[in-house]
Amino acid sequence: MLDFDPYGSETVTLRPEPTLALSIVVPVYNGAESVGTLVAALETLAVPGGHEIVLVVDGSPDNSLEVCRGLIDKAAIPITVINLSRNYGEHNAVMAGLHHTRGAHVITMDDDLQNPPEEVVRLLNYAQSTGRDVVYTYYDVKEHAGWRNLGSRFTNRVADFVLDKPKGLYLSSFRCMNAFVVSRIIRYDGPFSYIDGLILQVTQNLDRILVKHLPRARGDSNYTMRRLVRLWMNMFVNFSVMPLRMSTLGGMGLSALGTIGVVLVIFEALFFDTPPGWGSIMAAVLLLSGVQLLILGIVGEYLGRLFLTANRKPQFIVRDVTRSKDGDADAGGAETTELPTPKLVVPRSASRR
Repeated sequence: MLDFDPYGSETVTLRPEPTLALSIVVPVYNGAESVGTLVAALETLAVPGGHEIVLVVDGSPDNSLEVCRGLIDKAAIPITVINLSRNYGEHNAVMAGLHHTRGAHVITMDDDLQNPPEEVVRLLNYAQSTGRDVVYTYYDVKEHAGWRNLGSRFTNRVADFVLDKPKGLYLSSFRCMNAFVVSRIIRYDGPFSYIDGLILQVTQNLDRILVKHLPRARGDSNYTMRRLVRLWMNMFVNFSVMPLRMSTLGGMGLSALGTIGVVLVIFEALFFDTPPGWGSIMAAVLLLSGVQLLILGIVGEYLGRLFLTANRKPQFIVRDVTRSKDGDADAGGAETTELPTPKLVVPRSASRR
């Protein structure tokens, strides 16, 4: 279908009309031991209007790709397996999956079995009955390591004012979106995806529902401190100019303090004996130098991301897509679509040599 793009003057192609009630997108990384159990539980769910599963193998170093492809022949519902060319991260992998969904609603969830599959139907029913664009989940007890729970709370607190997030809303990866939101957020083709930031740019017609959160059944979490910091930077830098505004306010505040300091120094020099001020001078220099480097680092982060975006760093590259034959698992067999290899384009200046 076609729709008017509010960010330009051209008519753009949107996501096709939904043909199923629900699509479930699952990014898979080191999930060979758990993804089979997850799919077996999801395919037995009773979803009026039908549902499908989209598995996105995000450059997993184990045999997750072979396991996922092997699930297609045995599954009772349509399954699509997207094989990315390398590891791009959870949010970029989810974006790849959203491009291949056909549901009127889309639920995203992890492959670690910490979200019970039976909660999927309850989440979908709540989204359908309330008419909300997006429904997030939250937990009484989150079965993650203490440092990760602390990081999640910090990220959500920062998102309250950076992303204009409704207070009290927990940004969970187990969420349900309608087709309207999905069709808008997949227009973003930048390399630094943050699903929740994209959602909050589209709508604030949000809600939440309490669900269970189970301990991890197998393996360890794929999220390291480095990955969490990278995700936090995507939220903090890509979807807000708040760091730049804070730098401006910080610079103004330090300038005001510097002015007050100059007045005090002049007053002291006129009316008192001035002691040697090496210590205070060095303290001031070190403080101001640190703040200046911090501000330069923030500006450099913005410029670096602009540079990578301008040079078309890919959000993801799909190596191939394997789906149930004719989009119907009951038909038996599977179809693998390999994307064509790009042709080498030789610049004219080089061809003339």
